[in-house]
Amino acid sequence: MAHILSHPNTGAFHLSDILMAPLRAVGRFFITVMEQNSRVQLVERLNAKSDAELAKIGIERDEIVHHVFRDLYYL
Repeated sequence: MAHILSHPNTGAFHLSDILMAPLRAVGRFFITVMEQNSRVQLVERLNAKSDAELAKIGIERDEIVHHVFRDLYYL
């Protein structure tokens, strides 16, 4: 037997909604910036390749992130 509780949307704002709105906006901004980063896009393109295609360019799947960010980070 299932019990379902529903609360009608009264349209009232809670204090936590008001306080969290700026933080959510900042979080969405940083996500957008990272998604537009060309290195992140390169990682996604390389992940989409088959293992055979990666082998042709000399990269193994577990080395993709290291390969893309090799000049910025020592991983």
